[in-house]
Amino acid sequence: MDYQLAFDLAPVGLVLSRNRSIVDCNQHLCEMFGASREQLIGQSFMVLYPSADEYERIGARMLPFLNAKGIYADDRIMKRVDGRNKGETFWCHVTGRALNRNAPHESGIWTFEDLSSRRPVTAELTAREREVAAHLMEGMTSKEIGRALIISHRTVEIYRARLMRKYKASTTADLVHKLLAG
Repeated sequence: MDYQLAFDLAPVGLVLSRNRSIVDCNQHLCEMFGASREQLIGQSFMVLYPSADEYERIGARMLPFLNAKGIYADDRIMKRVDGRNKGETFWCHVTGRALNRNAPHESGIWTFEDLSSRRPVTAELTAREREVAAHLMEGMTSKEIGRALIISHRTVEIYRARLMRKYKASTTADLVHKLLAG
């Protein structure tokens, strides 16, 4: 079997990473982010994030999971790098495996799945609102989200209330439905 061909033609975006930088990526990832391989290889993953703050926070949040299980996955908002949709944000499911649990960012294998066709970004959200929204869509309570984000559950409730206003939702269930529907 030609593993390079399988990598190149996989139906999801694939990245090989070293120290949170892109060592190699497939064509699907390039199309998803609107960039060429040459634009991405050697770049920090930070170019795929809406902000440097989100890049840092998500990197810190995934470390305990990568250390414990070797795998991390979540839904997050990412940013198109170039092309006609340059700067556009979109929901993306990201899954990664650390090749060395003792140094999880040292090297890894990552998949990226564009969720924008079924979950468009319809409101301008802050980085923290995006994090809270992602956890709400996973069915987590305010206390669980607070523990995951290392903030108080009351702070989570403030962000949830802001999201409800932005999405004109009357209940948390209605909010989750609107977040999933876009």
